Amino acid sequence: MAATTLQGKRIAFLAADGVEEVEYVQPRQAVEEAGATVELVSLKPGAIQAFNHLNQSSTYDVDVTAADADPARFDGLVLPGGVANPDFLRTDPDAVGFVKAFFDAGKPVGVICHGPWTMIEAGVVSGRRMTSWPSLRTDLTNAGANWVDEAVVTDNGLVSSRKPDDLPAFCAKIVEEFAEGRH
Repeated sequence: MAATTLQGKRIAFLAADGVEEVEYVQPRQAVEEAGATVELVSLKPGAIQAFNHLNQSSTYDVDVTAADADPARFDGLVLPGGVANPDFLRTDPDAVGFVKAFFDAGKPVGVICHGPWTMIEAGVVSGRRMTSWPSLRTDLTNAGANWVDEAVVTDNGLVSSRKPDDLPAFCAKIVEEFAEGRH
């Protein structure tokens, strides 16, 4: 159990309106239960609107904006999915720069579903073995990733999964990678 403790670790969750609620809530719960402190980073202050597929769900309070967040303060990053969420994030230079900083520093990152769109924009998927929601296969392949259809894929600190059904494996693996630290 000591290998999966995240005591003293700070994990950023980068999300915007349209985040798939279960892909935000379950990973957050997993890293908090392992002892990490979590902060929700978003595009604007206030709250973000989560969705359950295409239906509005709960709102979640933003801790810090991407413009004001310092990637150096965090030990890892999670990019939840939802269709609208990563589409908003990938058009924001501060959010894209925030994501890129984690890869530049070799810090572990977890991404699920449509979340890789923001990573593509940050230019960090080339040469990586990863998975996603099936409709992103062409986008990831065109950006240089080696796309595979597996529940959870780990590549040098990057953990990727396809969909909510993969959350148990995804959550366990991100906790493990965050505990390992920089790669």
